[in-house]
Amino acid sequence: MACLALQAGAHDLLTAESVQAYLARVADLQKSLAPGNAAEARAQASLQLGQTLDDIRELFNRDIEAHGRVQGLPSSVLMSELTAYGAPLAYSADANRFTANLKYYRDALRWASTGPIAAEASFQMLKGYFYDSVGNDPLQPDSQTRAQLAEQLRLGETLLRDFPRHAQREETSFILAIHTMQAARAAVDARARTRFMKDARALTAEFLRTYPDSLRAATLTALLDTVSGSE
Repeated sequence: MACLALQAGAHDLLTAESVQAYLARVADLQKSLAPGNAAEARAQASLQLGQTLDDIRELFNRDIEAHGRVQGLPSSVLMSELTAYGAPLAYSADANRFTANLKYYRDALRWASTGPIAAEASFQMLKGYFYDSVGNDPLQPDSQTRAQLAEQLRLGETLLRDFPRHAQREETSFILAIHTMQAARAAVDARARTRFMKDARALTAEFLRTYPDSLRAATLTALLDTVSGSE
């Protein structure tokens, strides 16, 4: 009966088949997270589980953007089943959006602090938090603490330093430059502000040299001008 009912939602972003595929993947990855498995296997599974849940949350957010809420029976079934599986999606009631599932990336880093898994988990954490936090003003995110900003700066700097060939280096550089501008704007003393502004200018200049045709270049230039103008 449930399978037949799910077919009625085939016009939505999710179908009965995709719901079953997602749930099967989540179940398989959860098996690999069992304490008896090797740390690297658990790290890989945690990374992939975070990415899988983030794929689902993007579909749900597209539904919210189009209709104001998640709708359709397949989506409702998937949401409830993920909760039953112990893997509910992260959600912000204030923003009415599903947010990045950072817990799984943190766990992946705990089990694999170096190597490709660590690089990808770090990037997913950096990107997920950044886009969830920027709000209406990229230079002054809502509710961002100093500790959260410091973690983002550390993640971005480590990625650029330790993984120079990472596939998402452009986006990492873009995010780190903006976080550095945020740090300059939030600095409580002149010395810290001067240091962060110097770093922000250097990161922006390096980005413009390396990715001159990037659509992100104009955004960085405009944001840097805004921060510089408030000195």
